[in-house]
Amino acid sequence: MFEHGLWATRLITILAVIFGVVGAIVLFVIASADIVHVLSVTFKYFFAGYHPEDFHADVVAEIIGAIDLYLIGVVLLIFGFGIYELFISDIEPAQRDGERVLHVTSLDQLKDKIAKVIVMVLVVNFFQRVLHTNYVGALEMLYFALSITGLALGLYFLNKVGKY
Repeated sequence: MFEHGLWATRLITILAVIFGVVGAIVLFVIASADIVHVLSVTFKYFFAGYHPEDFHADVVAEIIGAIDLYLIGVVLLIFGFGIYELFISDIEPAQRDGERVLHVTSLDQLKDKIAKVIVMVLVVNFFQRVLHTNYVGALEMLYFALSITGLALGLYFLNKVGKY
């Protein structure tokens, strides 16, 4: 009887699944609203025949910010699907269609998948911040180049580790 009760406690993870998916939906809605805002501002300035200084950088930064929110939403979806499949049950409609969204069989696999998306979130966030950075000297440009090289190397090794 104790073991049946202990096994039933795994169902508490449904809270993480529900709130993870709700959080993802909220982030998708906010990111979509940001894109709609960029479109409305762009069309307003387009039809007015002018645009403010740094308009292009601002538009790109807002779109990248929306991409950042979408990626975080994807992290929450991966988390929710993974926890559900690990602790509750396989997702039946996906199995009927012969598809599996994550192919997660352990917490380590789930952590690896989430970690890869989080690294992409950090890369996108870095790119967004770089757009509004002013460089005054050669040393700052060197630091910028080194940081991009570090990101590229990190992504390279992250992909290499995932293949073995």
